[in-house]
Amino acid sequence: MGNRAQHRLILALALVGALVGLRCGTAGDSQPDPAGPFPAAEPARGTRGMVATAHHIATRAGLLILEAGGNAFDAAVAVAATLNVVEPQSSGMGGYGTILVYDAATATSWFLNCSGRIPRGVQASAFRAPTPGYVANRRGPKGISTPAAVPAWQALSERFGSLAWSDLFAPAIHAAENGFTLGPAGASAIERSFARFPEHARAIFGRGGEPLWVGQRLVQTDLARSLRILAAEGASAMRSGALAQAVDRTARELGSFLRLADLEEAEGEWWEPVGIPLLGYEVLTASPPATSFPGLIRLGMMGELDPAALGHNTADYLHQYAEISKHAFWCRLRHAGDPEITPPPLDLLLSQAYWQAQLQTIDAAHARPFVPPDLPAAETGEHTSHFVVADAAGNVVSATVTLGNSFGAAVMPEGTGFWLNNSLQYCTFEPAGNPMDAHPGRRKLSGDFPCIVLKDGRPWLAIGTPGGHTISQTVPQMVLNVLAHGMHVQAAIAAPRISFAEPDRLLVESGVDAEVRAELLRRGHQVDVVRGIGNAHGLTIEYDSTGKPVRFLGAADPRGAGLALGR
Repeated sequence: MGNRAQHRLILALALVGALVGLRCGTAGDSQPDPAGPFPAAEPARGTRGMVATAHHIATRAGLLILEAGGNAFDAAVAVAATLNVVEPQSSGMGGYGTILVYDAATATSWFLNCSGRIPRGVQASAFRAPTPGYVANRRGPKGISTPAAVPAWQALSERFGSLAWSDLFAPAIHAAENGFTLGPAGASAIERSFARFPEHARAIFGRGGEPLWVGQRLVQTDLARSLRILAAEGASAMRSGALAQAVDRTARELGSFLRLADLEEAEGEWWEPVGIPLLGYEVLTASPPATSFPGLIRLGMMGELDPAALGHNTADYLHQYAEISKHAFWCRLRHAGDPEITPPPLDLLLSQAYWQAQLQTIDAAHARPFVPPDLPAAETGEHTSHFVVADAAGNVVSATVTLGNSFGAAVMPEGTGFWLNNSLQYCTFEPAGNPMDAHPGRRKLSGDFPCIVLKDGRPWLAIGTPGGHTISQTVPQMVLNVLAHGMHVQAAIAAPRISFAEPDRLLVESGVDAEVRAELLRRGHQVDVVRGIGNAHGLTIEYDSTGKPVRFLGAADPRGAGLALGR
């Protein structure tokens, strides 16, 4: 980093300390009306970049890096590290994720797989009957998979970043050392999981033996120390250094399958993304080993139906989407797999001929029961986070990051301040040996759907959401809201949603018109009215005649407490 950029970063951090660090938990922490529908406010605007995340401190961290001369990739690392501090229940150094990027310099897109590999010592029988405690094993220390978040952050920084690695952690360290005031979402997450915490973690997230609550300050000096080590040593700190040693020691003490040898092999893997044409655009997402392709199946089949003509969130529109979503869910169960071992047949599943053939099996007037393939579904974690970043050059990052369950396995190596995931819970354990079982040493298959939509070959929309099995159902609805129904990104995210849920339910947000909900019932759907599905963030980019980005719009989901800011 040059002296000028370094000065700007120091100045920016001083400003964030004065303006934000002492007031965290105010702006962006209000909760929407539980009755719905969710308000569709105006999007954030910018001319030189945009950041949208699930917490306003993380958003400001990303924006500070952009202001200091960094690019979208630098800002993404800073955001991910800061989310570790302000959303410790949802992601962090002991976690994993799915990152989609667009590099403006080469006009290419990449999928960065952060989900890592299953520890080589795993005994999958520990997660199924008749092993005593097999369900608890999935949630606790035995459910820890190899965390690959930090190696992926470094891979992103080394390949595309412009600032020094060590400078990217300044906002996160500042937030951890100085603390921030808890808002409702963070305090509620701590309260729900506090009984699972080890004593040293209760000392951080509690006071007087009780969990911290709204308005109290969360200071994480152990995490700040770990972030400083990471800033100084890079990913080696989590592969073989002091942090890795602490993880290995704790894993052995608690009976986890994770070992130092697994950490030493952890890496972020670069893959080409997968995509489909849709309504004159190109929709990109993560390729296998991620299981994002069902979202593309949904979009492809809906595109064949002329979604604009069906009308937004009409009974016909939502009925068709629900039936299509069931089929795409079936495809995930049947075809998900490691591309080097059991590759999904994407040439078939993402073809127009396949979409048209499957549409012929849908009854436009009646819901059909969901009949799964031989493999039952594994639920996926809802305690996740999604963020998007774009810079003045047109570089874009769309990233989904997670620990699995809230606070992952509830395992924090003492003295480190970060939590370890329980990724293995989201394997499919029956029948034994199926492609999504916990196979020792194989890649862990993630079910996220980070999305970038290209228009004339350039990024136009970047969007994504957490929400477990609803992720690849929610994102296509938002994409169609923009592409087919002409909504700006904030309106597209605020609009009511539905989601299929096993065994055969249809989750419908209360914001969907009551007459439409009644018609879905008449058509045979088992409708469950819910307050909200997901917590999405997105942005759009407009260009001048030379291809230079000139206008950015950003959006944070009114279902959550995030913030979008432009520069």
